[in-house]
Amino acid sequence: MTREKYIVGNWKMNQTLAEIEHFFVGLKGKKRGVRTWIAPQAMHLKTVMDYANMLDIRVGAQNCADHQFGAYTGELSPFSLKDLGVHFTLIGHSERRQIYGESDELLNAKTQQALQSGLRVIFCVGETLEEREANKTKEVVAYQILNGLKNISEKYRRRVKIAYEPVWAIGTGKTATSEQAQEVHAFIRHEMLSQVQLSSQETIILYGGSVKPSNIKELLSQEDIDGALVGGASLKAEDFLQLCI
Repeated sequence: MTREKYIVGNWKMNQTLAEIEHFFVGLKGKKRGVRTWIAPQAMHLKTVMDYANMLDIRVGAQNCADHQFGAYTGELSPFSLKDLGVHFTLIGHSERRQIYGESDELLNAKTQQALQSGLRVIFCVGETLEEREANKTKEVVAYQILNGLKNISEKYRRRVKIAYEPVWAIGTGKTATSEQAQEVHAFIRHEMLSQVQLSSQETIILYGGSVKPSNIKELLSQEDIDGALVGGASLKAEDFLQLCI
């Protein structure tokens, strides 16, 4: 049985209301051959959902809190996200790990709360350039999976997807080949079976290293790459559609 393919657009801190409208006008009536998810800025979630629901596109958050309620000014309650109708959340994106110093312990707490609130989770893992050059890729990724996804209840495991982000290949001038990405994806699939008890068929692994229309076909041809987590190339409808064919 073939695993489904996913293209997930992470809009980061981009897209105005006018740009969002233009994006969805560009998608209207166009065919997409993969499952399509989008994560806009938090203040635009409802607006994007209103457009996306007509096009069978799932909408998610870029981050969520490690608590469902309480005195946590500025945080996003996973319970409230689900109540709004949000489908999923990213957790552990490389920018959250690198810029904001989010630990595996914190990311595990966020994952637990998101799953218990009814959200799907795209859990991001990946190594830095220094770790790559020290041949620690597998060690780092295994550690992130072990600690970030520990104690996940069996009933929630199928709601977790993995996104592999080679931090060393993002904005460094270095490029990860599809073969390098495939090698790590195959390792992640093995780790998800041994550490999280998710079978190969149940584990969806996305690639998130500077994906664009010119390399998407080669990436998706790899056995263990089930889709992509896309940044800049997901902001314009014409680029996004080329990824979704």
